Amino acid sequence: MARRSKITIVGAGNVGATAAHWAAASELGDVVLVDVVEGVPQGKGLDLLEATPVIGRDCRVVGSNAYDETDGSDVVIVTAGLARKVGMSRTDLLVKNAEIVGRVVEQAAPRSPDAVLIMVSNPLDVMAYVALKKSGFPRRRVVGMAGILDTARYRAFIAEELGVSVEDVSALVLGGHGDSMVPLPRLTSVGGVPLEQWMGPEKIEAIVQRTRKGGIEIVNYLKTGSAYYAPSAAAVQMAEAVVRDKKRVLPCAAWLEGEYGLCDVFLGVPVVLGARGIERIIELELEDSERRALMASAQAVKKSIEQLSL
Repeated sequence: MARRSKITIVGAGNVGATAAHWAAASELGDVVLVDVVEGVPQGKGLDLLEATPVIGRDCRVVGSNAYDETDGSDVVIVTAGLARKVGMSRTDLLVKNAEIVGRVVEQAAPRSPDAVLIMVSNPLDVMAYVALKKSGFPRRRVVGMAGILDTARYRAFIAEELGVSVEDVSALVLGGHGDSMVPLPRLTSVGGVPLEQWMGPEKIEAIVQRTRKGGIEIVNYLKTGSAYYAPSAAAVQMAEAVVRDKKRVLPCAAWLEGEYGLCDVFLGVPVVLGARGIERIIELELEDSERRALMASAQAVKKSIEQLSL
């Protein structure tokens, strides 16, 4: 009998538990849910396991406060950390979440030395850097979930405005996960038709700005939490690309070593994602304004990285 893939999800809060739900519903493999709070991962894991007969999915789901159950994972999704609250910027989360993520990676990485680490904790690009340094993994096996989420928001807003299917909106958002992200209207199309033929520049710019503030828009509604359905779905899409070796072309936060003229920074760029992690970084031909925006985004991420002493 073939071995099932194993997906570890660290953090059993809204993002982590919902990621476990998406993973089980997609039958990606066995799921291990880890959290420091006693009883929470065990209870949520058992509840999800008991749902598998209803949805007709064969997978083992287990919750734990320790990391022994995670041994030999193919993918480790890290969602642990403090959630952003109203009035809190991603940078406000920096030092505390770096400590949390550092401890997580130091425990998870040695137990799954061949895993792909998918980082979701915020500030996303900086936490991916922490994971790279703490794990000692090659850069292809540490990847941040950002571009898929940002692109999904951008696509959803366009589809909503035009009254068309989200499936027909093709788009790309590059850069850091935050206000400096770089949506690319020039490369956006709906049913193969360029976006500029569907709407004027003012409407496009309004959607770009809404995309940049997509996370805080949800925080302002929820008051006591942040987004979790879309972020967790995006992380599991990445996990699926790895465990099923799909070689998806997806915008992800990757450690750059010269690509786009940038070094020593995690930044959202299109990659080919498969069983080995990031199998290729795709370099687009950018216009001057787009390149300047990407450089500015990279500088914002580097500034945050420099606040850490790793």
